[in-house]
Amino acid sequence: MSNLIIMKVLIVLTSHSQLGDTDKKTGFWVEEFAAPYYQLADAGVEITLASPKGGQPPIDPRSQEAEAQTKFTQRFDKDAPLQQKLAHTLKLSSVKASDYDAVFYPGGHGPMWDLTQDASSIALIEAFQQQGKPMAFVCHAPCALLNVKVPNGDPLIKGKNVTGFSDTEEAGVKLTNVVPFLLEAELKKAGGQYSKGPDWGVYVQTDGLLITGQNPTSSAEVAQVLIKLLKP
Repeated sequence: MSNLIIMKVLIVLTSHSQLGDTDKKTGFWVEEFAAPYYQLADAGVEITLASPKGGQPPIDPRSQEAEAQTKFTQRFDKDAPLQQKLAHTLKLSSVKASDYDAVFYPGGHGPMWDLTQDASSIALIEAFQQQGKPMAFVCHAPCALLNVKVPNGDPLIKGKNVTGFSDTEEAGVKLTNVVPFLLEAELKKAGGQYSKGPDWGVYVQTDGLLITGQNPTSSAEVAQVLIKLLKP
């Protein structure tokens, strides 16, 4: 009998597909899902996918354009079994933190509309925090932390080193007036010790078991940090 312990990670994706009041679509950013997924899977991690509504989470069409492609997105495009798995995500309200060793939230603009306020997501993150398990968020996904509290009622990110999609990057994609809020500003308002690197560069912050990455380019590094925390 093998004594190998298989680590289990939950990946939480958005169910929101409408880009504000525009006629454009949004969702999750493929690189921010594919890079962590494959790095975790290649490290022997068992991965479960969930979203607020369950089923197929919407993909941000901009993340499928030529300039957004990486070796991870190209691998995803050829991976029929993973695409099938993605089409059948669990409903977020049905998952429990106690069943997993860590959680990973990919970004894209979608999470700003649903995961920021989603009661199941908030309760799930609070449970992961109370159980002392690693939590990783990349790009816009740190918005899921904004309404999460610790037992004394303080915001979870109060005093913590965090990063996320910067206000200058939001201006760079010309969505400052479309998004419901600016993530950098809100992370600061919630008491987070926000910092950032150069726009579109790799930048990751780790504070204890909380890992945040600034943008799509940071996704792979966030996953690497999470793997180190899972397998010391």
